[in-house]
Amino acid sequence: MDYQQVTEYCLAKPEASLDYPFDNTVPVFKVKGKMFALLGKCTDSGRELGIEHAGLYFINLKCDPDESFMLRDIFPEILPAYHMSKKHWISIVLKQSMPASEVVRLIDSSYAMIVKKLKRADRLQLEMLHTKETLYR
Repeated sequence: MDYQQVTEYCLAKPEASLDYPFDNTVPVFKVKGKMFALLGKCTDSGRELGIEHAGLYFINLKCDPDESFMLRDIFPEILPAYHMSKKHWISIVLKQSMPASEVVRLIDSSYAMIVKKLKRADRLQLEMLHTKETLYR
């Protein structure tokens, strides 16, 4: 998936919104004011995620800590999250070698983890308006 496809997919999630809390180049995707994804670009020096990824986009997603270790062993494009909790977040470098289906699955998982942790009233409101399958895939 590329930058545009990831953006469109994140915004298609129920009640997802786009915010720029850091600067106008770092889109943050939220549900009910809580972040579930962040898009960034590795600088030309590649300091953030390694020189081999310089100039490429990445997405930060919430991830189960145990799963994140396994994913990093399987996919070289998945790394500890840049500028976020390395235990609960991952960075995925958006390269063609990273399967789009896996990126989609991890976006869905991040979104679902955030929805599950919302205040009860916010979560119930979402569940009344959208199917649980849509919210928690």
